[in-house]
Amino acid sequence: MRDLIEYIARGLVDNPDAVVVEERRDGGTTFLHLQVADGELGRVIGRDGKLASAMRVLLRIGNRRGKRVMLDIGD
Repeated sequence: MRDLIEYIARGLVDNPDAVVVEERRDGGTTFLHLQVADGELGRVIGRDGKLASAMRVLLRIGNRRGKRVMLDIGD
């Protein structure tokens, strides 16, 4: 899941080397934290948050084990 979010974010920003996805697990929940370069946060969130919502939907669809995956974008 981490690789999927990193791949999508790198394709959206101008500085793909600044994309960092940190993964933390707590019980049955996986927390992903996406960070991008300054000024590019809007590119991964999208207008009205549609890109961020789409990434979260992909995480839900791709998760077959029934575990929760939470995506946090920004600081």
